[in-house]
Amino acid sequence: MLLSVNCLCDDTSYNLGLSLGNKDKWSLVKLWADTFGRNLYNTVTRYSGSLLLQKKYKDAEPSLKIKEVDGLELVRKFSEDMEVMLRRKVEAVESLVEAAEEADLNHEFNASLVFNYYNSVLINEKDDKGNYVELGAEFLLESDAHFSNLRVNVSMSSVQLPTNVYNKDPDILNGVYMSEALNPVFVENFQRDPTLTWQYFGSSTGFFRIYPGIKWTPDENGVIAFDCRNRGWYIQAATSPKDIVILVDVSGSMKGLRMAIAKHTITTILDTLGENDFVNILAYNDYVHYIEPCFKGILVQADRDNREHFKQLVDELMVKGVGIVSQALIEAFQILKQVVARDEALIPIPQFQESRQGSLCNQAIMLISDGAVEDYEPVFETYNWPDRKVRVFTYLIGREVTFADRMKWIACNNKGYYTQISTLADAQENVMEYLHVLSRPMVINHDHDIIWTEAYMDSRLFTSEAQSLMLLTTVAMPVFSKKNETRSHGILLGVVGSDVTLRELMKLAPRYKLGVHGYAFLNTNNGYILSHPDLRPLYREGKKLRPKPNYNSVDLSEVEWEDRAEILRTAMINGETGSHSMDVKVPLDKGKRVLFLTNDYFFTDISDTPFSLGVVLTRGHGEYILLGNTSVEEGLHDLLHPDLTLASDWVYCITDIDPDHRKLSQLEAVVRFLTAVDPDLECDEELVREVLFDAVVTAPMEAYWTALALNISEESEPGVDVAFLGTRAGLLRRSLFVGSEKVSDRKFLTPEDEASIFTMDHFPLWYRQASEQPPGSFVFNLPWAEGPDSPGKPVAVRASTAVTVTVDGKTAIAAGTVFRLKVAFSAPLP
Repeated sequence: MLLSVNCLCDDTSYNLGLSLGNKDKWSLVKLWADTFGRNLYNTVTRYSGSLLLQKKYKDAEPSLKIKEVDGLELVRKFSEDMEVMLRRKVEAVESLVEAAEEADLNHEFNASLVFNYYNSVLINEKDDKGNYVELGAEFLLESDAHFSNLRVNVSMSSVQLPTNVYNKDPDILNGVYMSEALNPVFVENFQRDPTLTWQYFGSSTGFFRIYPGIKWTPDENGVIAFDCRNRGWYIQAATSPKDIVILVDVSGSMKGLRMAIAKHTITTILDTLGENDFVNILAYNDYVHYIEPCFKGILVQADRDNREHFKQLVDELMVKGVGIVSQALIEAFQILKQVVARDEALIPIPQFQESRQGSLCNQAIMLISDGAVEDYEPVFETYNWPDRKVRVFTYLIGREVTFADRMKWIACNNKGYYTQISTLADAQENVMEYLHVLSRPMVINHDHDIIWTEAYMDSRLFTSEAQSLMLLTTVAMPVFSKKNETRSHGILLGVVGSDVTLRELMKLAPRYKLGVHGYAFLNTNNGYILSHPDLRPLYREGKKLRPKPNYNSVDLSEVEWEDRAEILRTAMINGETGSHSMDVKVPLDKGKRVLFLTNDYFFTDISDTPFSLGVVLTRGHGEYILLGNTSVEEGLHDLLHPDLTLASDWVYCITDIDPDHRKLSQLEAVVRFLTAVDPDLECDEELVREVLFDAVVTAPMEAYWTALALNISEESEPGVDVAFLGTRAGLLRRSLFVGSEKVSDRKFLTPEDEASIFTMDHFPLWYRQASEQPPGSFVFNLPWAEGPDSPGKPVAVRASTAVTVTVDGKTAIAAGTVFRLKVAFSAPLP
């Protein structure tokens, strides 16, 4: 039979099992367990050096302070820093808007204009004779780390056009010529704020001017499908939030190609909507039915999940019967009227995910049909005239023009727009026209609203292998014509925008201020996550990482799932400032292990943005920060040891702005800052001071581990091969006990072993586990894929322990050590 013994030996627990035929041998198993535990504990204590490290911190105790973290003060400080950073992006965009509108005001349209410009697809291309092709002159490109190592030109912008837009159309040439005035503004913005990334102008005619200039690569079919007018930032900036009801004719006359075109038109309309818009779709023939019965009588938020759900239902539509449009129009008007009425009564409308009241800004009905035959005028007299608050857009499907006059009458008498879509290729361009109509009031009033998009990965922007899959948000503003003769027409010239990488934004909430389990996160006023350590937007497909379908519509309640009453979520959506506490279960090591913690959440809004910032501190060690002090001279001496590195993801010094600093490691930058070699370096003085102190206190570990390595003999010592020490300031020391060729796991605590190193999002896995154990105890991790295949086979085990410091009754984590050793579970009898 199998006997199993659980044994706690010297603060370390094990479980030993043995096949025995006699219960009297229990005492022997217990003896083996005691001996194994005692030997293992002595080994790990010795090789960790934890006792020496504890003594060194004890010796430094007179100079130590432990500060209690004020969560509300911390989140306000982070929020203010983020506000300043984002405000600089807005100022850059505002300067581009001003320059574009002034350039258009001073430009006279010339139908015969001849003008050569840098076409992003054609630059540096040559013909068979070795001459540059038209619009493809020489364009200097250099790799730039600030732009994801792409080859760019930081002195000039370039112009991209979709394949279906003629690059010499007079409207295009005049627009490109006019927008040349943006080049010096792009450069000036970047010089003023080197943290800026991509700046661009998307024209209503279809061209896209991007800075820095870049070569654009067509897809495998040689097609440039990217159209700036389809992008979320363009659509959101060009129009105010919208309430849309789509009516689609599913009568028998719509069969075949007409229905295929209608479905594609609906899909295209849905692609123009965002999370600030609200929508529903009704199909009609002899009767009216909602394509999603659960959404009857309401509008739902046009987030990605709902849009994809609608697309699937639209694809399943079948045609039959006779189309009667009047009842469908009545139902659509009643939905929109109900939204306004309920808002006035302050009664929320139940929605797919939560209660909403619609956007209450622009309201429109989209009528998609091959014609309207019955008397529909009384419907408009009853529900929309004389105020005409609801615009009606009509899309005549097919080549027949028999009912064109009637469809045009409906649109023109309800402040809408009529278009005919006779092929699948027509849908894209014709659907976009409704955005210009909805933008007219905003253009006439010159409402330069600033919009911020949800988080997204612009994976369609570049096909280069150097592309970095980072989450972005975009700040954008519309550009209007200021000419007196066009003001009353409300002409939208386009949209300017600039990207902000959320990774750079989150650097303003440094890890060392948040404690061992703490973190910061951002969400929008719709409740969606912008940045969160538990937001995992990618999945692996073969060797490639790809975005998940709904990666940018993950709700806060899906990652902070203990917030069942949605107290935290509601407060952050409303932009409140405050705090909330929750008992949480924190998964570690890809869900294989769990910690039970009590977290305090502190939150506030980021002014002039739709974003809120949250900071999480864990009760206990997470509430206290250890502060040390040492001289620069002493600290520098110990900082230059070859076994020492700093957390590469942490910002000790800003190295990614000045090109001269980008090749520096964080450790090199800190040394240059401390020695005053480079006075232009900007560094976090508090963090640098903490690193100096940690370097001094942990310096004796190098000599300690070296002495152990020199005394190792293969016959008498266990298989300890490598040890690491990490401090709460991100300092790492490493020691090899064997030759590098004998290291059992070459990925141990390397960038590939991301969970076990210091990153922007978290402290190492081993550090976090050890911090929750009593002082002097060890945490053992048996790698998931490993195990003793046969008795006596050594197993690689990770052992870690934390070192704490107590001052004035407050305890803080100072450091932790971790190492790998081989353990044979069939130890010899004593």
